[in-house]
Amino acid sequence: MPRRKNTAGDTLIARGSYRIQITEQGNVIGDSGWKHNTVVNDGFRTYLQFAMIGSAGSKTVGYGALGTGTAAIASNDTSLTGELTDATNCRCVVTSGTSGSRTVTFTFTLASNVITAAKTIGNVGLFSSNVTNTAGMFSAALYGTSSLATNQAVNATYQISFA
Repeated sequence: MPRRKNTAGDTLIARGSYRIQITEQGNVIGDSGWKHNTVVNDGFRTYLQFAMIGSAGSKTVGYGALGTGTAAIASNDTSLTGELTDATNCRCVVTSGTSGSRTVTFTFTLASNVITAAKTIGNVGLFSSNVTNTAGMFSAALYGTSSLATNQAVNATYQISFA
């Protein structure tokens, strides 16, 4: 059978981007700007493919996390290197919504005084809805490291766009 020419309607691409802002007393003191992230293999499989076929194994994004990792995110990663888990509420419940017909937005905040000691953070990720157990990773990204003091908060915005 001959291959047909690919047109704009034949391809679906999921692209992720994120922005991290560190705040202190309501003032932004650090801003990553918008950066691209990696939707990992398990993200495509269990969040997108399984949802389309109505599989009982499908997952939804429920929390965001920060970590101390400095290694690049690989498509086969299943967890966030150095994920902050040393204090209650390090795994942050996300708020989600849509923007237009092709973008899903997730936001979360790591409140000030949640971490008990200063950290150097360097990665961020989105995970399935179970915030108390190890759960599947949808996407993650590495960014330039930032110092995070106990009196500082982190606001994160993730956008997943479909083109």
